Amino acid sequence: MPSRKALVCTCEDVTRLDLDDAIAAGFRDVESVKRYTGLGTGPCQGKSCLVSAMDHLARAAMLPESAQAPFRTRTPAVPTRLAELAGITPPPLTPIPPLVDPSGPHPLCSKEPLPERMDVVIIGGGIMGLALAYQLARRGHREVLVLERGYLLEGASGRNGGGVRAQWSTPTFIELAKESLKACADFARELGVNVWFRRGGYLFLARDEAAAKQLGKAALLHHAHGLRTRLIEPKEAADLVDGLDPKGVVAASFNPDDGVVFPWPFVWGYADGARKRGVRIEPFTRVTGIEVAGGRARAVETDRGRVATDRVVIAAGAWSPAVALLAGVKLPNEPKRHEICVAEPLKPFLDPLIAELDNGLYFSQSARGELVGGMGDPDEPPGLNQRSTLRFLSRYSRALLRVMPGLGALKIIRQWAGLYDVTPDHSPVLGETPGVAGLLQMSGFVGHGFMMAPAVARRMAAWMDGEKDELFTRFTLQRFAEGKLEKEAMIIG
Repeated sequence: MPSRKALVCTCEDVTRLDLDDAIAAGFRDVESVKRYTGLGTGPCQGKSCLVSAMDHLARAAMLPESAQAPFRTRTPAVPTRLAELAGITPPPLTPIPPLVDPSGPHPLCSKEPLPERMDVVIIGGGIMGLALAYQLARRGHREVLVLERGYLLEGASGRNGGGVRAQWSTPTFIELAKESLKACADFARELGVNVWFRRGGYLFLARDEAAAKQLGKAALLHHAHGLRTRLIEPKEAADLVDGLDPKGVVAASFNPDDGVVFPWPFVWGYADGARKRGVRIEPFTRVTGIEVAGGRARAVETDRGRVATDRVVIAAGAWSPAVALLAGVKLPNEPKRHEICVAEPLKPFLDPLIAELDNGLYFSQSARGELVGGMGDPDEPPGLNQRSTLRFLSRYSRALLRVMPGLGALKIIRQWAGLYDVTPDHSPVLGETPGVAGLLQMSGFVGHGFMMAPAVARRMAAWMDGEKDELFTRFTLQRFAEGKLEKEAMIIG
């Protein structure tokens, strides 16, 4: 019998003992184990470890054959230099194949029956839903159920770059972000989980006059809200980051108090904190219907049965419009793919997260030295598409090397995609649903829900307990019908 100390993943030094620890923590599917241990996140992308890991899970975790699915194949097939990818003409976007959900219960769903009734049912086990569940439990709510269609990091909460910033263009977002930054700093003390919060700052670059003007206007607002944002010359930006080419940069702004967290423990921390306070979290459970009668939400139907409730919270990110339709409610949100990648680790050289306001490029260096970055595509059509593309790698590499030309030999080792939950004004949908009492909205955060979740969840839990809060009157679904948009301009990614 192989030693429990035997390596399974040589890229990330993952042993059989590490796999057993993941199983003991409640993880059985390979995607969750991958995120818990780092398995398959190195240069080989699981090619050398997937079979061994799956065999161990099948035996030690009694993983059924129907749940033994491999990692999704992604480009690049082998680690590839940025310079080579930048030399490729970006291929056109290809049509998105229709998303087909499998029928029947997930092979890893719990065999225990769901409760017949709960006070609050939260649909969506991402950062928003879990943070809200935790905050409700802190306020004494014990009958709270969180339903998640897959594993806890399957959606955008497990697919983002982990940036947390207070540099926004509206007072509301600035104040929410300030509170969330404090929550990140206090997270380990409050929930006992290290989220690797690193305050290296955010450095925004502008390459045209319109973006430069926006940075200047935002900086004035930031000062009014106590932020240490300062406008700097391109040369000073180059002094802040060794290797940054200031050519073509018109203006820049820097706030040293912004930072980056590691997303995965952030989500697990809220889940663990909620469970310890009595919240029931059910992954691998698909919601199939929302029962509405007499003008209010009455129950949630799932592939595991019906749960009666007086309050349903839709916190399903890019899937929120589809969930809302189950109650006959149409949301204006549209899901849009945003891709991201990781390059091989380097010695620490990059303190701030760098973002270009003009084209949405952003990149930072992780605690392990990897370069993590992404970039939106203005031609990306709406749709639940999480496939990876060579087009992204080409566009991203070109944009990155324009900022950091000395990184051409750096190799991209891993790539994935997540979904932005985009509203017409780039602001969230919160509060009661017109015409459906008890159906509460918590979606539409575009690409910044992860960094807003600590503050929004705390305030929403208080609002659900009867405390007044203008957040849940200003950002209601009704504003779109009334033309009262709440435009947020500083969107990247």
